[in-house]
Amino acid sequence: MNSDSPKVGFVSLGCPKALVDSERILTQLRSEGYGIVPDYDGADVVVINTCGFIDSAVEESLDAIGEAIKENSKVIVTGCLGAESDKVLNAHPDVLAVTGPHAYEEVMNAVHEQLTPPHDPYIDLVPPQGIKLTPKHYAYLKISEGCNHRCSFCIIPSLRGDLVSRPIGDVMQEAENLVNAGVKELLVVSQDTSAYGIDTKYRTGFWQGRPVKSHIQQLSEELSQLDAWVRLHYVYPYPHVDKLIPLMSEALNNNSDKGILPYLDIPFQHASHRILKDMRRPAHAEKVLTRIQKWREICPDLTIRSTFIAGFPGETEEDFELLLDFLREAQLNRVGCFAYSDVDGAEANKLANPVPEDEKQYRLERFMEVQAEISAAKLASKIGKQMTVLTDDTVQGETEKEDVTIARSSSDAPEIDGVVYIEGELLEAGQFAQVEITHADEHDLWGKLI
Repeated sequence: MNSDSPKVGFVSLGCPKALVDSERILTQLRSEGYGIVPDYDGADVVVINTCGFIDSAVEESLDAIGEAIKENSKVIVTGCLGAESDKVLNAHPDVLAVTGPHAYEEVMNAVHEQLTPPHDPYIDLVPPQGIKLTPKHYAYLKISEGCNHRCSFCIIPSLRGDLVSRPIGDVMQEAENLVNAGVKELLVVSQDTSAYGIDTKYRTGFWQGRPVKSHIQQLSEELSQLDAWVRLHYVYPYPHVDKLIPLMSEALNNNSDKGILPYLDIPFQHASHRILKDMRRPAHAEKVLTRIQKWREICPDLTIRSTFIAGFPGETEEDFELLLDFLREAQLNRVGCFAYSDVDGAEANKLANPVPEDEKQYRLERFMEVQAEISAAKLASKIGKQMTVLTDDTVQGETEKEDVTIARSSSDAPEIDGVVYIEGELLEAGQFAQVEITHADEHDLWGKLI
């Protein structure tokens, strides 16, 4: 970066899909020669990529905008909250521009209006994999935008629109560039990963001269050939998901440092048919349990992560007990739960019989107590087993024996799941290692290097 180059500060809020948007904007900024700085004082303009999914995220985004205006005064807003520009402008009328999610050209146009681009964007000033905000050994790979579902508690379609799948050749090229740059784990993300290609009727694209359909199965098969772990997030349990399980079993059986990991992130949200209907979710608990059983017959060590909502409007004690029964029977590995909260613009706000706030919190606590027991038992069963892990970080102790390497197994996505502590070792981040598990708690594992 030339010291005379105009400088942009950047604040990225929200989910991994928003993080990918931020990475794309940063890549374009660098390709045009702008400098990226980590503080307000050194920035000629500040770009804030916002989140607007729930009320707390809206508040966080508005607070971040306010702080940036106070510290810098030249602020451009983009992202999900930007889709509701009135909210931003009513709170902060002095922002320079407001654009919605994945509005890359509009963001760049707003920057250009404030700062003349120092370079032609076609000059190669950035690496092929672009600018990433994750550690260099893992990266998010976004395969589509938007969502065709109309869940009553969600406003993502109104923020990000209907499903738009990326061409499979573009996805594979980005994935290959990332792996060639040293990425060891690709985390596939979208609003609905299983629906990849539905909007294009699974159009055939080309990769390395071969025709390949834009379908999650074919995409997974191609990604499995790269020298990296591939982890699938936000997978709706459509029937064709069943065909992904043998791919996962293959990677597991090989105890490999490549392939589609035996890990499914499926947002079930509830188990009561009545509540699921009010949520406008396409699922029946009994069918889900049968499919989970079949998946585990094919891939016994499959890790299933999910999220649920406690205290949805109209949820009775009987509905909640059905949810707890489902949890006990499904024996999911990784689970998150949220107490329901109104989201401005969501249809669920109109539903009758809202659950009192104290009851929501009580049910949330009961839910997590049940899951803690399940998680502790599942992790305890891994004691004595050997597994492949990917290292993330280290903590140096006062003595060599107290040194610890923090790693993750195939069961652990970064930031949302547990970790594996390798005791007495300091291993560089981004390395695959073999460990034997020595003990566990309800969240994490400890092991020794083999």
